[in-house]
Amino acid sequence: MRALTVVPQQAGSAAVVDMPDPEPGPGDLLVEGIALGVCGTDREIIGGEYGWAPPGSERLILGHESLGRVLDRGDSDFAKGDLVAGVVRRPDPEPCPACARGEFDFCRNGNYTERGIKELHGYGSERWTVEADYAVKLEPALEPVGMLMEPTTIVAKAWDQIERIGRRAYFAPERALITGAGPIGLLAALLAVQRGLEVHIIDRNDSGPKPELTRALGAHYHHAAVEAVAKEVHPDIVIEATGAPEVVFDVIEHNAAFGTVCLTGVSPRGRNLTVDAGGLNRDIVLENDVVFGSVNANLHHYALAADALRRADRGWLERMISRRVPLEDFERALEKQPDDVKVVLDL
Repeated sequence: MRALTVVPQQAGSAAVVDMPDPEPGPGDLLVEGIALGVCGTDREIIGGEYGWAPPGSERLILGHESLGRVLDRGDSDFAKGDLVAGVVRRPDPEPCPACARGEFDFCRNGNYTERGIKELHGYGSERWTVEADYAVKLEPALEPVGMLMEPTTIVAKAWDQIERIGRRAYFAPERALITGAGPIGLLAALLAVQRGLEVHIIDRNDSGPKPELTRALGAHYHHAAVEAVAKEVHPDIVIEATGAPEVVFDVIEHNAAFGTVCLTGVSPRGRNLTVDAGGLNRDIVLENDVVFGSVNANLHHYALAADALRRADRGWLERMISRRVPLEDFERALEKQPDDVKVVLDL
């Protein structure tokens, strides 16, 4: 079978190569790969920044934003032809307390593995296997957009955590601010709209598909500084999806009292800022603010994401997908183009 692979931590090694056909084990599904979403994590692994091959393998099959169709159900409750997405993370084989509770997204010791990232082959191949317990069924109508499942789990977890934090006291949010109108930001806005909130998005693009996608959601698009927008909007909840250090500190400083800031963007190291740490701490304490980070997702969040996609407007989801590129032309998928939102590899 053909698969998108890389020699981890070796820049320039990415290639579509022939790999052995996967052999399903007990409890596994055999799946025909349909499509694969491409994200910043894939670009970083291809750039040699990180990534770990499975033990005994030189190359790692990439891909964690999966979509496939069941070819062989094994002894599972799935049916041949079911549309499925595969979960990314697996718990520590000798589970930490969080992994033992099914919350492997909160793994305490770092001994988890991840499909297409850390010690497990990913979903970027013509066929793949997945344990039935780590496969999530999608409605057939979601086939054109089902590869959005994994990024949706990220924001489903973010909202789940926001709402759990909110229950520490009176909680009746009215306005949400999302920084960044990439796939994570737009999907975070989608889930905010589904919750009936007034939604605002800030992004540096002043034209192209992002403002249109935002307005089609019924949300408000801003091409302005965080401080100016926050003073106008007074957001109860902020989801930061850029990872830009200056934006991170701006949203922490300018949220509303008793506000919650969820950080989902991963910042690069080595970018120093001058920050009034004392003033920032004073505001967080005196306003009862919460700032927290969120990454990955567990099975509960996959279920929440599947439901959110089911309820979303399919046409709007399809408009998020800017380009569909054949697997053999994966390098074109990695090239960032001005109007890109989500680029997909056709398997």
